[in-house]
Amino acid sequence: MDDYQLRLKQIIKDDPDMLLAMEAVEQLNLNDAWICAGFIRNKAWDRLHHLKTSLNDIDVIYFNEINKSTEKDQTLEKMLGELMPGQPWSVKNQARMHVVSGFPPFQSSKDGVSHFPETATAIAIRKVKQEIDIMAPYGLADLFEMKVKPTPYFQDNKRHKIYIDRIKRKQWQKKWYKLKIEY
Repeated sequence: MDDYQLRLKQIIKDDPDMLLAMEAVEQLNLNDAWICAGFIRNKAWDRLHHLKTSLNDIDVIYFNEINKSTEKDQTLEKMLGELMPGQPWSVKNQARMHVVSGFPPFQSSKDGVSHFPETATAIAIRKVKQEIDIMAPYGLADLFEMKVKPTPYFQDNKRHKIYIDRIKRKQWQKKWYKLKIEY
């Protein structure tokens, strides 16, 4: 395990809300289920900037090719809301999320995460039998070195514009001034 994985695990262990969220997701017993994206990225950047920003959402992903309905995701959000009330749960089945950016169908949650726009966002965590599992297709260096750059899937002309527009819309540097953003 590298230093960045140890650092992320420590951030998670130090944050009771992160641990509770992971336990709630684990209780659903979903196939290939993870908490991902901004929930992790923001907590790490907060730690690196000595901040505590507000929680936008808790992105939960899983993979189910049989039931790809948005209604299923909404049901899961309600279940998570019962397990951990008052949290902004957002559940997405990665078996259908390829359509959002025009990719071929994803084969797993990891495939979905690898198609996220930024490397520092393409990270997921889960709890399995009291252990913290980390999925980071592009590693954790960009997260901890505060580098924002596109994943390989957002480097072509068409999708790079999506990445740029997202960076402009998010305005992350207003909260986390140490970020180095690649345009």
